[in-house]
Amino acid sequence: MRFQFLNNSKSWLYLEFAQTQSTVFDLKETQFIEQNKEKWNRFEELYQSKSRDPEELSDLYMDITDDLSYAQTFYKRRTVRVYLNQLGQRVYTGVHKQKGESLKKFITVWRTSLPLEIYRSRKNLLFAFVLFMIYFIIGAVTVANDPSFAEQVLGSDYVAFTNDNIAKGKPLDVYTEASAKGHMDMFVRITTNNIRVAFIAFFGGFFLTIGAHVVLFGNGVMVGVFQYFFSTKGLLVTSFLGIWIHGAFEISAIVLSAGAGFTAGNGLLFPGSRTRSQSLQISTKRGLKIMMSLVPFLIAAGFLESYVTMNYQDLPDWSKWALIGLSFGLILFYYVFYPMYVARKHPELLDKEESTTFKPRTGFRFNVIRPINEIVADSFRFFRVKLGVLTRINLTVTVPLMIGLIVIQDIRHYDLLLKEYWYDWAAQLSYMMGFCFIDEYDYLVSFIWSVLIAFLFLSVFFTVKNYGKEFEWRSFWDFAGKRIFAVWLGNIFLAFIVFALSWEWLLLAFFGLPFFYLNAATMGLDDTPFAKRFSKGFSYSSKNYGNGLLALLIMLCIVFIAAQPIAFLFSIHFNAGGPGMSDVLDLICEFIKRIAQIFTDDYLIYANIFRQFVYLIYVLVVLGVLAVMMSFAYFNEVERNEAAGLKESFKKFGKRNRNKETSVDFD
Repeated sequence: MRFQFLNNSKSWLYLEFAQTQSTVFDLKETQFIEQNKEKWNRFEELYQSKSRDPEELSDLYMDITDDLSYAQTFYKRRTVRVYLNQLGQRVYTGVHKQKGESLKKFITVWRTSLPLEIYRSRKNLLFAFVLFMIYFIIGAVTVANDPSFAEQVLGSDYVAFTNDNIAKGKPLDVYTEASAKGHMDMFVRITTNNIRVAFIAFFGGFFLTIGAHVVLFGNGVMVGVFQYFFSTKGLLVTSFLGIWIHGAFEISAIVLSAGAGFTAGNGLLFPGSRTRSQSLQISTKRGLKIMMSLVPFLIAAGFLESYVTMNYQDLPDWSKWALIGLSFGLILFYYVFYPMYVARKHPELLDKEESTTFKPRTGFRFNVIRPINEIVADSFRFFRVKLGVLTRINLTVTVPLMIGLIVIQDIRHYDLLLKEYWYDWAAQLSYMMGFCFIDEYDYLVSFIWSVLIAFLFLSVFFTVKNYGKEFEWRSFWDFAGKRIFAVWLGNIFLAFIVFALSWEWLLLAFFGLPFFYLNAATMGLDDTPFAKRFSKGFSYSSKNYGNGLLALLIMLCIVFIAAQPIAFLFSIHFNAGGPGMSDVLDLICEFIKRIAQIFTDDYLIYANIFRQFVYLIYVLVVLGVLAVMMSFAYFNEVERNEAAGLKESFKKFGKRNRNKETSVDFD
């Protein structure tokens, strides 16, 4: 007997009897199909129809659950089981399928969601503006009483250069000379610097809002000094019409970024009736939305400075006033008047968002298919819930050994601690983990690091596999002894790509990483024999390539955003003269260097050691979350290929309690 799937709209399963001798088992299977084929056909018709009876569909769905259970028991190697499994899986996946975002949704965000978030944060934004004006006045008053203060703030070279330009009748010629290097080059440099300052102001809000104050103070005092300096030369209006062509967007965006930082930081300082974690989640989301709205204005500021400000002398005054007025008008419209209008028009949305509650999601189910966004969200949630167990394991074993390796590397490469590097985070990690490959010992250090990282992954896989059970050291060591080599082998391809390739080649190799994405998780979580696990890891990774690449891209974006306070992409260090562009970690290390200078000439060592400590913590967290993501992705593939939890999922279809939700409703 042979089975086929007809390739039509019903994909109806039918039987074609071969001209061979039938067995009693074939007859039973034939009877099973004949008895149920009408029901299966009806279910497919209902499922594909736009107008369908939910109750009838639910009843048929439950019947197919029973049929699948029967087929799995008596027809394990027959096509009828495959058909029923695919039919149920298709429906189950369709139920959980996420709808794509449309252009209409994007427009709605800018028309409604963002203005509402701005309105909710209006007090913080107003507070940032008031602070900026206070600092602006402080700068102007200070330079009025002490003219030498201008050189301290603007720099003696800039003041001398500007005085020469004023004598030539070109007071703002600095913009003309800067643009001579190329408009596009100037645009890229200015825009990235504007975005850098804005994000530092935002992320500074997380540090008890101190960082946001620092950015506001620096920019407010500088602008106040700059404007008063030109007013003493009788060029107040000239300078105003020059710098505020782009400054209207640029300075406004920096002030609003600080306000977004206050919004995020106040969630931690003033949680209200929520926990600090819940309050921080809400406030951070709100602050990030405001930051997203500022990006177009920051880009526009860079464009105006690169292509328009340089021609300030050739433009008529009325066009300058019009451009500055239009720029400030857009800022006032979108960040003051329009949010008030939207809040009054949609008070129900404002109240709804403000009454956001957190569902008590405490449980995890692994034998379900999750879309990529749920995998990422549940990975962070699982890591947070099990952080205590993971910390207990790794503080006992992994972290002390890692610190020991770092100390050995610092002693061996002591001279490297006496420098600052263009990208400090990249250089420090390469020395810490040995993949600078200066000598033969670095190869050994990199190998030991690969084992320790495998042990970190192992601790995550053990926690996932024993979810719901009390942690026992004996059970863990038994698991580790059996799995450590397998997990290390599953990780070795990823470790080779990360350790052996240079940074520029690593970017190209990124698209090859998904082919090894699930190897370690399969080796650590699967219970099949070693050889089968090894081949299954490659098979799952290949089948999951698209989702694996998307998961890695999402993780890369999260890592990039979360790293900005300690390793900003454009935070460049020069071997002489200190940081060229600083982040929050640079500011802290600068303080450490000044204190260390009192006691030793090798003051850079203490700052670099502190950097290494921060980088180590960050790497541990990133790798831990990545291992959890791999675990959930592994269970996704298991469910797709083996349908381990499909029967359980079928039983829940149409049976959710509408009056009393349970933990199952949130898994």
